[in-house]
Amino acid sequence: MLSKFDVLIIGTGLAGLTLALHVADRRQVGLICKKQLIDGASDWAQGGIAAVLSDDDTVESHIRDTLVAGAGLSDQEVTRHVVGHGRECVQWLIRQGVPFTRDAASDTGYHLTTEGGHSHRRVIHAADATGHAIQSTLEGKVRAHPNITLLEHYNAIDLITGAKLGLTDNRCYGCYALDTASGKVHTVAAQHTVLATGGAGKVYLYTTNPDTSTGDGIAMGWRAGCRVANMEFIQFHPTCLYHPQAKSFLISEAVRGEGGILKLPHGPRFMPAHDPRAELAPRDIVARAIDFEMKKHGLDCVHLDISHKPAAFIKEHFPTIHSRCLEFGIDITRQPIPVVPAAHYTCGGLMTDKFGRADLPNLYAIGETAFTGLHGANRLASNSLLECLVFGMFAANDILAQPAPPSPALPQWDESRVTDADEEIVISHNWDELRRFMWDYVGIVRTNKRLERALHRIRLLQGEIHDYYANFRVTNDLLELRNLVTTAELIVRSAQMRHESRGLHFSRDYPGMLPAARNTVLVR
Repeated sequence: MLSKFDVLIIGTGLAGLTLALHVADRRQVGLICKKQLIDGASDWAQGGIAAVLSDDDTVESHIRDTLVAGAGLSDQEVTRHVVGHGRECVQWLIRQGVPFTRDAASDTGYHLTTEGGHSHRRVIHAADATGHAIQSTLEGKVRAHPNITLLEHYNAIDLITGAKLGLTDNRCYGCYALDTASGKVHTVAAQHTVLATGGAGKVYLYTTNPDTSTGDGIAMGWRAGCRVANMEFIQFHPTCLYHPQAKSFLISEAVRGEGGILKLPHGPRFMPAHDPRAELAPRDIVARAIDFEMKKHGLDCVHLDISHKPAAFIKEHFPTIHSRCLEFGIDITRQPIPVVPAAHYTCGGLMTDKFGRADLPNLYAIGETAFTGLHGANRLASNSLLECLVFGMFAANDILAQPAPPSPALPQWDESRVTDADEEIVISHNWDELRRFMWDYVGIVRTNKRLERALHRIRLLQGEIHDYYANFRVTNDLLELRNLVTTAELIVRSAQMRHESRGLHFSRDYPGMLPAARNTVLVR
């Protein structure tokens, strides 16, 4: 079966939906979504969007905070580009009807909070469920738009490129996608293809990401010949709820921004001993501090305590966190929250320019899938949704300015030489093995020996997965595992190339920081 679109967007987080709504009045858009429309990381975002909105704040201050967090690797031109369009993008969301939390006493009319690494209150939010408020609002717009076709429960397999078709003009022509309901593979042709699949948090055993965050866009772009950069910089969020029944539940940065204190289980506060900014230090510092204290004292978790604040304040500002913790018997108005670090954000990705253009003509990458140069060695809190908005808008403008490229006839997916899998246990076993050794060997603190061990195991898994992919019909689990293993290799190889400790990459073998900051670029 062949589908044709002017613009094909793979992924339906904030970046993908932003781009879709900016082009849909003038182009036919196809949206590929692995599950339902808002089942992604954007919907889970709690904190908010960092943007200069208050009279007390300045663009220069936001730029400076971003560069400091990025530990010398944030691109100054890109940072100015993104920060400079923050107000415009937030105003666009407000016009769409996003119900941000209001504050009559603020000069903006909205409540602005602060988070780690920020020197001003500049994070606009919708209580503690900002991502859900935004995604729900945009979902309604997308579903109602006559020029947008939703392909829910589809999983993109690989990009269709000129090289794969034997053409001298190597550009992107669309993708093959698995309809997970029927098991059939569809050919999806497009004049412009956009990878907006999010990050790769599920490569780790513990993550704040949803199950869909399996590095799909990064892996597909890499296999198509695109460069990737800075994949060693995986942000571990310091505070994920620690409870045997709580799967991937994030405790927002804003809890610390509003006065939450990190303590050891027997009471003492510990962050001031690690950084003068204490709980408001950037995430990499806080995550390493927690990891240090847990290992030093043999702890399963530490505690985040905001119970000294009035109960009404806590319920007003953190209703989702309050209710979720109550489900596990934790009343955060009276008790501290048990927390541990967890993989949270992929700072590297497919290399793009300021319009979101990847290395392959007609291919774009936006959001967490992309490496734009904004985040450097460590993402500043709440800059991620901002990046999605800015690059979604600029990629849309670039696509609208392009003439329609040539579109050759595309072959159908060939599964004539494969059979149904006989042992699915191979996939689940390899999935579990990969996530465990990535957590153990390529986590918050790394060594050369750990990286070597991880890469050796990755090579073994790649052989098994390649044989499986070549001989059996594709399934959703197989595609995700294939992408995770590819992404894991990129993370480990990038980490091996960085002979220093900078930002989110901390190596015991190279504890110092080199005088010159350079990006890690991998070329296929």
